[in-house]
Amino acid sequence: MSLIKSISGIRGTIGGKPGEGLTPVDIVKFTAAYGTWLLNRTTTKERTSVVIGRDARISGIMVQNLVAGTLKGLGIDVIYLGLATTPTVEMAVTDFKSAGGIILTASHNPKQWNALKLLNERGEFISAADGEEVLRLAESDSFVFAEVNKIGLHSHVSDYHHQHIKQILALPLVDVEAIKARNFKVVIDCVNSVGGIVLPELLRALGVTEIIELYCEPNGQFPHNPEPLPEHLGDISQEVRKRNAHLGIVVDPDVDRLALVCEDGEMFGEEYTLVAVADYVLKHHPGNTVSNLSSTRALRDVTEKAGGAYFAAAVGEVNVVEAMKAHQAVIGGEGNGGIIYPELHYGRDALVGIALFLTHLAKSSKSISMLRATYPNYYISKNKIELTPEIDVDAILESIKEKYKKQPVNTIDGVKIEFDKEWVHLRKSNTEPIIRIYAESQSQTTAGNLAEKIIRDIKDLIN
Repeated sequence: MSLIKSISGIRGTIGGKPGEGLTPVDIVKFTAAYGTWLLNRTTTKERTSVVIGRDARISGIMVQNLVAGTLKGLGIDVIYLGLATTPTVEMAVTDFKSAGGIILTASHNPKQWNALKLLNERGEFISAADGEEVLRLAESDSFVFAEVNKIGLHSHVSDYHHQHIKQILALPLVDVEAIKARNFKVVIDCVNSVGGIVLPELLRALGVTEIIELYCEPNGQFPHNPEPLPEHLGDISQEVRKRNAHLGIVVDPDVDRLALVCEDGEMFGEEYTLVAVADYVLKHHPGNTVSNLSSTRALRDVTEKAGGAYFAAAVGEVNVVEAMKAHQAVIGGEGNGGIIYPELHYGRDALVGIALFLTHLAKSSKSISMLRATYPNYYISKNKIELTPEIDVDAILESIKEKYKKQPVNTIDGVKIEFDKEWVHLRKSNTEPIIRIYAESQSQTTAGNLAEKIIRDIKDLIN
């Protein structure tokens, strides 16, 4: 059993003993802490409400009932969205002028996992400081529940994704007529979660009439590992080729990550989802971009070519959003297929990513593989080195920083060292004695060699 408490929420495997797995006791305690944090921030006497939405996990209804009951017990009104994507919940928070929101999803983790993702009144993930306060409240049991006459109310808002889609269609850079004119044939894989409800409707609204659905029944029975990585996408790759489709579209269980498959069954590359969408946005709205330190350099290349400036943020959506606001970025996100388009809202959103990408592809008059070939090729090697608990990981990172001090070094999140158009990024784990090592170069072999060189440096320091 696993239970991980962090500044962004709580996640774990369902069952087990309290404190060791995501049990009802842990769910209630953490929800009470979040609800108390919200009430402590409320300055008016108006009723406080929280939006709740969930992916299609087997445990979703159980977790939803515990979360909703706890919030109502605190005197907080609950707005149920039921099955809803993460970006849909984020948008609903501001649309309903709620104090916050809770998304019940463990994102790309397997079906035995679930989680509570916490939002503020802007529909954005709570900050590190706010997350620390929620953790403190959870540990101190500082909750006061409402008397019977002040118990929270509840309301159900079904099919709120219609509103989400409506707002996407209204975006100036989404061109339904251009998409319709290309007569795309699309295969989708929604891993039997909420994407199976939303993606077909979105695509039809965008003018796509031929949609081949894989795993679109929202029953929570994931047919493969739900993280949209190439090694998990053999079925859709085969189906795209078999059906002579123009492309394949893959989302994770809560629809905040987007992966694409080319017409030949090859992966577009989740790092390049953001690159392609940013390229389209920058052509029409020049400006700055942001991604996290472990994302491909290709975004920087595309941004600078368009006359904008690229900025790197620490890993984590909340950090990317903060940097986007600070630098007035017109597009940003993460290299895992997470697109953040401020024109709609500040959150990773596969749905707006699909709409923008299909418009880009339609207007390019290219196949998806031809479009991919227009972008610079980079390859990322992902590695880790396991250490013993007594080793001072911070000291090792400091030594690596000192060793390569003649190179450009970024220390906002671990240590990132740049070597012309190559880079290596070292991040320590917050839960175990591990250093994760990401390296990028213009060939997979060179990226791997760069990572191995840093691993040797670390081993020499230890010895």
